[in-house]
Amino acid sequence: MLHRFANPARFSRIAATMLPWVAGVTAILFIVGLYFALFASPADYQQGETVRIMYVHVPAAWTAMACYTFIAAMSAISLIWKHPLADIAARSAAPLGAGFTIIVLATGSLWGKPTWGTWWVWDARLTSVLVLLFLYLGHISLTHAFDNPARGAKAAAILALVGFVNIPIIKFSVDWWNTLHQPASLTRLDGPSIDPSMLTPLLLMGVAFTLYFVTMLLVRMRADLAATKARALRLNAAE
Repeated sequence: MLHRFANPARFSRIAATMLPWVAGVTAILFIVGLYFALFASPADYQQGETVRIMYVHVPAAWTAMACYTFIAAMSAISLIWKHPLADIAARSAAPLGAGFTIIVLATGSLWGKPTWGTWWVWDARLTSVLVLLFLYLGHISLTHAFDNPARGAKAAAILALVGFVNIPIIKFSVDWWNTLHQPASLTRLDGPSIDPSMLTPLLLMGVAFTLYFVTMLLVRMRADLAATKARALRLNAAE
């Protein structure tokens, strides 16, 4: 399966076929999800209308962690199997993950002020998400820190694998330490504790965010491959 997508030309053809469909489904899910989030779901009995920030904050957090997991997986594939597209995938995903993490921190502050009475507090969940942003920025910086792209990719891959320890810390921080965040509401053994009227838009937005990541990843990877091909053609012409 890995070798099937090792050819950049084959990957570009497959991505070109997938992009319109994935982008279309993403747009539909965002429209439906936002409708349920803003109009069809009730206000919370404690938080009021502020709870609607959850429908952006939580899916962005899911996607930010999933994106870093994807980068770590691509980094492992690159280091172990030298897959030619793994570095490109990780390099393309890092700015997207950083963007999702910024959304998490920004919406968390907007949600925290009326809910907790403060924009920021150094609890385990918030601090570990901030560390995630620094890991993304470090990955981006290392990728472009060397004249030799292969050295930059290797350094960034090692950082991604070492930094992956932060993902379970983010996930289980509310269980391991006392934080302002509530415990898990969806991944409970006895089933989700969220009312279906709120669970529906949350899941719709979660899938929409995920597909948006896939869409932008394909766009960025195709652009990266095209830029690499253009550079190779210029070098050949110069010789």
